[in-house]
Parts: sequence; structure tokens; C-alpha cells
Amino acid sequence: MARYTGAVCRLCRREGTKLFLKGAKCTSDRCPLEKRNFPPGQHGKDRKAKIVGYGLQLHEKQKAKRMYFTLEGQFREYYEKASRATGVTGELLIQQLERRLDNVAFRLGFAQSRRQARQVVRHGHVTVNGKKVNIPSYQVNVGDEIAIREGSKKLAVVEAAGQYAAQSPVPAWLEINFENHSGRVLQLPKRKDVELPVNEQLIVELYSK
Repeated sequence: MARYTGAVCRLCRREGTKLFLKGAKCTSDRCPLEKRNFPPGQHGKDRKAKIVGYGLQLHEKQKAKRMYFTLEGQFREYYEKASRATGVTGELLIQQLERRLDNVAFRLGFAQSRRQARQVVRHGHVTVNGKKVNIPSYQVNVGDEIAIREGSKKLAVVEAAGQYAAQSPVPAWLEINFENHSGRVLQLPKRKDVELPVNEQLIVELYSK
């Protein structure tokens, strides 16, 4: 399975909920879901089938995968690791997804969406504890200092993202310095700290079969 490169707004319409894949556009009246709240395709308006059982479980997994831009194999590895650890599997799964460097860069206001944050990380604009890291799936730990490289702070995309993020609530598990484009991991994210329109228990049930 190749990584999805099409129009991301179609993904939100397919899932029937905002996945916040386009930053500021998702909270404006330009969001396609506001105007066309039905699945994409020729027969989108006519699809009224009720999703139950396996379909509902698959639906929740697809939402999580699309929000964090992970492939099936990688997502399955997150689940397997969470299932082997001590604790609630669903919460540990979400914790791993939240600890991805591209997600942390998004949470810290380095980008307006996770998709954009992935590009910022890939292009080498982000450092962890002073060292450049260009792996979006890199897992951050408590105490890690994440920042935009000095030579990248004036990038238009970074400055625009900082202004957008300054209007959003700061995650309880992160410390953010908007002026310096940096932040620190205070603690591991807890499920109550993550606003995510996903029922992770259904994902666990899907993989447990």
C-alpha cells in the first residue's frame, strides 16, 4: 500500500468527520465538509447504509491512520507494542501516535497540520535535543527539547503556523515557547489530554480478533 497523495479533504468527507488535515482551512467556512457533508464520489449522496460491527471498528482504525498519516504495517506495529506493554492497550496506542515527532511538531505550532509537520520534519527543519532529526515517526521522550533550527525560523510556513497555534490551547503534556519556536516534553501524553475523535477501544477489538 502506497502513501495517500490525493486530496485530503476527500478523506474527511469519507469518514464523515473533520480530521483536521488542512490546518486553518478546517476551521473556516471553506472546509468542504461544511458544504458537502456526504461521502465523495458519484453516488455519495445516496449512500445511507448504517455501519455496524466490523465496519465500525474498521472505520475507527482508518480515521486514526489518516489523522496521523501512518501506513497499515506501521500502525499494526504500534498496536502490537501497546498490547505487549503494561496498561490500557488503547490508551498506549494513542500515546505512541502522539509521541511521533511529526505530531509533536504540529502540537508545538511548527506547522498547521500533521501533514505539513511531516514535511517540516522531513526537510530537516526540526531538532531534538540540539540534533537534527528528519524521521517523522521518531518517538520523543519526557524531557526532550524539540525546536525549529535557527536557520529555519524565518520560513513563511513556520511563522504562519506559529500565529495559528498561538490561538489554540496548549497540550498539558507539552511546554511551548512560541517566540523561540521550541518546546519540551513535560510528561507522556494521557488519553484525557488528547482531543481525538477516535474510539480506540474499537481499534483494539478489531486487532484482537
